[in-house]
Amino acid sequence: MAIAYERGVNFFDNAEVYAHGRSEELMGDILKKMNWDRTSYLISSKVFFGDGRKKPNQTGLSRKHIMEACHASLNRFKTDYIDLYFCHRPDKTTPMEETVRTMNTLIQQGKILYWGTSEWSAQEIMEAHMVARSLHLEGPVMEQPQYNMFHRRKVEVEFSQIYKTVGSGNNHLVAPGLRTPHQ
Repeated sequence: MAIAYERGVNFFDNAEVYAHGRSEELMGDILKKMNWDRTSYLISSKVFFGDGRKKPNQTGLSRKHIMEACHASLNRFKTDYIDLYFCHRPDKTTPMEETVRTMNTLIQQGKILYWGTSEWSAQEIMEAHMVARSLHLEGPVMEQPQYNMFHRRKVEVEFSQIYKTVGSGNNHLVAPGLRTPHQ
């Protein structure tokens, strides 16, 4: 991380599920040790799978799990806020309104700056936007899809309507207003 940071990398991605939370702990230890200016880098995390515990309320996108997972990530990162917080997968068992409201609560509390999705369909992303718009809340501002030479359809075809209607674009990992070194 230190070498990457010294060479201009300012975005570090993580998730509650990576190494059962240990990845966030390790990153938090490094960030504390390096004592970099918190405004000079971005961290992201993802919520859905939990940190390896599999009790009914320790996974998914319910208000309970999102709030508890965010607090746990903040503790592991040893920071006051997460720049980008992703809903790691869609949750068919939790109403979209509950997820959207909870992400907005975290924004209002200053615990996250932006929220987004990871591996959601265009339909699920549009539903989140419609719910957010109808309730005057913040919708997701980024999607982290699988995208490579073998998996291109979702980004290049399925998401084309999202690009036109909600303004998301080709840079799937940076929220509006945030900059990486090459922007």
